[in-house]
Amino acid sequence: MFPTVRQVLALDPVRRGAPRLVAGEAGLDRPVRWVHVAEVPDIATLLGGGELVLTTGIGLPADDAGLRAFIADLAGVGVSGLVVELGRRYLTGVPKVMAAAAGRHGLPLVELRRATPFVRITEAVHALIVDAQLTELRATEEIHQRFTELSVEGAEPDEVIRQAAELSGCPVVLENLSRQVLAYDPARENAALLLDGWEQHSRRIRPAGRTAYDPDSGWLVTMVGARGEDWGRLLLRWPGGVDLSPGGTDPSGPGDGESNDADDVVGGLAVPPTRLTILVERAASTLALGRLIRRDAEGWERQIHRTLLTALLDRTRPVDEVALRARALGLTLDRRHLVGVVVRHRGEDPADNGPAADPGGDPGLAGAEPGATRLRDLAETVGQALREAKLTGLTSAVDDQAVGVLLALADAAGEERALTAFAAALRRTRPDSRPPDPASRRPGGLIIAAGSGVGSLREAGRSLIEARQVAEAARRDRRDLPIFRLPHVGLAGLLHLLRDEPRLQTFVERELGALLAYDARHPREQLLGTLRAYLEQGRNKSAAASAAHLSRPAFYERLARIGRILDVDLDSVDACLSLHVALLALDAIRTP
Repeated sequence: MFPTVRQVLALDPVRRGAPRLVAGEAGLDRPVRWVHVAEVPDIATLLGGGELVLTTGIGLPADDAGLRAFIADLAGVGVSGLVVELGRRYLTGVPKVMAAAAGRHGLPLVELRRATPFVRITEAVHALIVDAQLTELRATEEIHQRFTELSVEGAEPDEVIRQAAELSGCPVVLENLSRQVLAYDPARENAALLLDGWEQHSRRIRPAGRTAYDPDSGWLVTMVGARGEDWGRLLLRWPGGVDLSPGGTDPSGPGDGESNDADDVVGGLAVPPTRLTILVERAASTLALGRLIRRDAEGWERQIHRTLLTALLDRTRPVDEVALRARALGLTLDRRHLVGVVVRHRGEDPADNGPAADPGGDPGLAGAEPGATRLRDLAETVGQALREAKLTGLTSAVDDQAVGVLLALADAAGEERALTAFAAALRRTRPDSRPPDPASRRPGGLIIAAGSGVGSLREAGRSLIEARQVAEAARRDRRDLPIFRLPHVGLAGLLHLLRDEPRLQTFVERELGALLAYDARHPREQLLGTLRAYLEQGRNKSAAASAAHLSRPAFYERLARIGRILDVDLDSVDACLSLHVALLALDAIRTP
């Protein structure tokens, strides 16, 4: 918030005095907190540090020892610099002993070779300071307003981090206590370089205090948590005169033309401006509040998994970014054999698969929707099965009914073995995961569906989409298959995958529309059931009549009526094949 000595020397009132730097060039970037005019040798006792001292020298000691002590006292209290106007006490220049002492202490010593009204200098500098303070106040007010709005809106962690990076212009990273990155914004810097070797780099960032700046690494850090329980750290990288690359140690100044006009100095070290400290603390409190609000929802790690899986399914993020974010979580997806897996319940009604009560008894979930609780339980079960099978991958709910997994395997040779181990672990963890008895009228159990394995992350979305489609198509399949794959779903599965296709719906209406309209007008007859029995029995009229619980004459009469309504020959193989496909498609369309 304060101008530096260098900036003060560039002001017009100072330049009119023909300033010349005598010593202490290294301290020109020190901030000037105030300007103080002094003509007495013991002025240091009245100063608090950060002042630029102006003097004509008329009250300074005459002996060398006194001048050395005067400079040492000023440096000791941390003044920003000393400006001496020539002409009254010193005619041609300040004493050499004074310059030497200032050089030893790194204190900027400036001569004004022309007479200059000190009041003009103090007015100009104080105007800069007040203006900077107002700017800082406005910035702080915007920080409070922005994060208050985010808290009220229940913003997602990614949005909170993005806003923090936008307001500060600095990279921001949110990590958990295991040093895994939960969210980040590189603030126009290279994200790969920012997160390269993050865990090792983060463990070297050890500031003293709950919110503190680590000058060795250049990161401003605050803990994130609430109710006495911390669960992460929020880090903001501030370009304060250190090498900002992970593991770097060489000092460097700010880049891209940035200045240090907002720097402060504590113990001789530059520290971030107060507004940045306020910013990270407000951002941290917003994140903590958001976690409390979502206490009955997914954990944040699982939310990130869901974000990445959704990005692969919907192609909403570049795959390089997905790989980078996954790697920051400790999961390597590039140069792996990837297999999409989807696990879902066979039924839609939570009651079909047992009670939805939370077995853990979390009071925060007392009012949760049964379906949401069931889905969350399924996600936890899938995650536990992955751990038991010693497999790694992204896992989270991908819609309201299904949990997706992207398995990351070392090579394609281990695909079947890994899927078998996962299915076995899931069924050990979830005893109700097996399908019901074929005679049961109620669907139940779990479906585990896998897509085709792929060799790159760019193709992972295809594997996940295939797994989801297979899982949907297999919902009514009562076979006890450990894992469903595309060859298992057959014609009914294919039609289920195409159920939203307008051309398929048009085909159904063309083939069966007249019969459906007839049944709508005659609800007691329901000729569609008669047609279904005939086709499912392979056009064996006697077997079909028995399956429909009708006498053969009554069944034959109904078939004749169906033929007239649809204007087809029900003895024709081709016509019956078309009608059978239309019936299967109708079932697929009617299945949610």
